[in-house]
Amino acid sequence: MVVAGALALGLRPGPAGGQEADTAEERKAARPLPAGARPAVAPGYFLFPIAPGTPSFLAGSMGELRPNHFHGGIDIKTAGGVNRPVYAAADGYVSRLKQSSFGYGNVLYITHPNGLTTVYGHLNEFRGPVAAELLRRQYEKQAYEVELFFAKDQYPVRRGEVVALSGNTGGSAGPHLHWEVRDAQDHQYNPLQWGGFAELQDHVAPTLQAFAVEPLSIEARVANRYDKKVFVPRVQPGPGVATTWPDTINCFGTIGLLVQGFDRFDGAWNRNGIQRVAVQVNGQPYYEHNIDAVPFPTGTRQVANFVDFQYQHTQGRLLQKLWVDEGNDLALYNAPGPQRGRLNVEAGKLYRVDVVLADSYNNQTPLHFVLRGQVPTYFKTRAAAVKRPALRYEIDRNLLKAVAADPDTAATGGNLVLYKGNRQLEVKPSYTVASENVYLYDLRAGLPDSLQFGGVTKVFDRQAMIPAGKEISYSTAHINLLFGPQTLFTNLYLGTSFRPEATGSGFWTVGNPIAPLYYPLRLTLKPAAPPADLRRSAIYTATLKGGRAYLGGQWDDQGQISAVVKQFASYRILTDEKAPTGSLVGRPGGQVLFRVGDDLSGLASYKLLVGGQFRLLRYEYKNATLFSVSTDALGPRLRGPAELHLTDQAGNERVIPLNL
Repeated sequence: MVVAGALALGLRPGPAGGQEADTAEERKAARPLPAGARPAVAPGYFLFPIAPGTPSFLAGSMGELRPNHFHGGIDIKTAGGVNRPVYAAADGYVSRLKQSSFGYGNVLYITHPNGLTTVYGHLNEFRGPVAAELLRRQYEKQAYEVELFFAKDQYPVRRGEVVALSGNTGGSAGPHLHWEVRDAQDHQYNPLQWGGFAELQDHVAPTLQAFAVEPLSIEARVANRYDKKVFVPRVQPGPGVATTWPDTINCFGTIGLLVQGFDRFDGAWNRNGIQRVAVQVNGQPYYEHNIDAVPFPTGTRQVANFVDFQYQHTQGRLLQKLWVDEGNDLALYNAPGPQRGRLNVEAGKLYRVDVVLADSYNNQTPLHFVLRGQVPTYFKTRAAAVKRPALRYEIDRNLLKAVAADPDTAATGGNLVLYKGNRQLEVKPSYTVASENVYLYDLRAGLPDSLQFGGVTKVFDRQAMIPAGKEISYSTAHINLLFGPQTLFTNLYLGTSFRPEATGSGFWTVGNPIAPLYYPLRLTLKPAAPPADLRRSAIYTATLKGGRAYLGGQWDDQGQISAVVKQFASYRILTDEKAPTGSLVGRPGGQVLFRVGDDLSGLASYKLLVGGQFRLLRYEYKNATLFSVSTDALGPRLRGPAELHLTDQAGNERVIPLNL
């Protein structure tokens, strides 16, 4: 059952993939950036924050396409090590810091007189008076993970002052400094757009890997088919070398262009993102995007709509769309008119397409190809290997694309029959390739119950169309989903299933993981028999092969459990009855190092008491260790009787007695 006009969600997603959580206030502040609104910063205003004045390299550039976000700054390499001095990029004051085991890790914010804020992430240690204040507040709260905000000029810093040491904390995949520039609304800006960093050299143009042409409407075709066609240069050109596709590409109707590539800096092997892509059609500007500013944190999640998310997760090729797709509210585009970069190809006309890939230093790589408008006509090719009827289908945007293996030798393939209750609709094939008929049907006309061809019947496994831009509640006997007005980029054709299990409360599958979400949705599972111990039972994402990951959730008085989810998946309700484990594995430099673990829900909190007094520990989830640091001047000496307290997400606690 689908119900519109549901109550407002008021959801708060947790941190993931190096991104911070967002509140209603942050969503309001992080509204799309007005086109052309860029702060004016003179070259040389910002000091390079790592080894200024010496050659440097980047591990990541602004706007790189990460799995769940645009990269919001630049990643500066630190020669594979930690504890390199981090310098304040300009005069200002420390406005915020956060010490965390996840996301940005240990992160420092410096606000400058021009209103901009520089952000320094994945730090190992803070320096200066603010470090002593952090330690004092950690002991006051008896917690490692602390976030502090400071008044203007409470902790002033000067340009070139050492404010921290670089590290590998949080979601970092290796030692580096993550460095950002933000404005008061938390829009993230590309620091390289203002120039002035002699430490970085880039004379290498982007590399083109592939381009693609995709039909975007039911009448559209590419090479007389309703398929995305990917073109890979036969001889891979070097960076900056123009690619001219030798063959004219026949297509028709509303089509979209896509491109794949990467960039490199001088002397570096790693691949970085492409900053800007511009398209001209018949010599006239048609489309451009420039990833120099992204609203944080909400805009970064638009990466799932900026790229072809489904193709990436099914075919492994990361293609950037060269049009503004539905639900995309980013302001990094120059694509005027209602088409917003989509191209309407008319029969008999030629379209000369010129694409330019450029980096932050305007090194360019051009691509040239020609489209010819060709009216689609029915055609049929045969394959003797097809001996019996078969049927499969997929959903592309609002279209049902069904493919039927047809052994019939008739000149035209047979019709597909769609059933809805006692009604039926016959659909003619659009074309036949190797004895496989292809049928297209617009699902906005209504969802079928099943499809039939040549005696083969397939149940249509999508129960409802969830429109984008509305508050919608969808319910079955086993599940409830609450969609907010910004949960979806575009219309969703939703399928859910439930499988009872003898050893548990069931296995729920909700949607398809290759359908991205913009904002989260609220998931409610309705087990037939709630677990005996609700306090230790929670929702876990799950696989049929036994994989699981803790999600959490809140139980209500009806025996139902709800949680906020950021992507579609399968779920189980599991009960965690085992406490975490831990052991002392070393005393490096007179400190303590513990190995910790938990078999199900994961570690939630930890505390070391030495002689009954709290001693601060740091947690590194990447290698499952807890450890003390020698710079701690407030904690008790690590001598004598002690206790390590470990608690998991389910509330199971273990106290490990020690004699240090």
